Amino acid sequence: MTEKKILRQNIAQLKTKLTSSQKTNDANKVFSIIEKSKCFNDCNNILIYHSLPDELNTALIIEKWHHSKQLFLPRVNNNNLDIIKYDPKSIMIGSYNIIEPIGTPIPASEIDLIIVPGVAFDKSGNRLGRGKGFYDRLLHNLSAIKIGVGYDFQLIEKINTEPHDIAMDAIITPSNSIIFNNIIWQ
Repeated sequence: MTEKKILRQNIAQLKTKLTSSQKTNDANKVFSIIEKSKCFNDCNNILIYHSLPDELNTALIIEKWHHSKQLFLPRVNNNNLDIIKYDPKSIMIGSYNIIEPIGTPIPASEIDLIIVPGVAFDKSGNRLGRGKGFYDRLLHNLSAIKIGVGYDFQLIEKINTEPHDIAMDAIITPSNSIIFNNIIWQ
């Protein structure tokens, strides 16, 4: 079994131990930190994920900001992710039981900020995904600010990276804010 597969299993096991209130509190802490940042306030076109049950819940931040910011969600398209404007009346259950938007994709170049889920992040800004490579392919096409988010136990010391991996500009967990580019955060 590979190191990444073992890490994915260990993180998945830790997630099963979270209570509903812990999940809610942790999501509120992480997104409150992001909402106070310069980059969030300065950016208008924001790509955010619609959370799966084991991820930091994005429902509240999406509901709170979709009227005043241009929020976009990813949609699986074969091996890639399309970027679609969020409209609460135009969503469906898509690939992998993820809530996805219905609509016409926009070019990745229009996104200013992306809030990125992950299985794990390291203290150098590296990200470990679920293993399908959707975000890896998308991030290669984005010049947007990339903020990785997760629970405290998802921040580890080191992830072995591969040439296609793209580092985050910031990693935010409930107890840690690691900013790699201070200009975006002040």
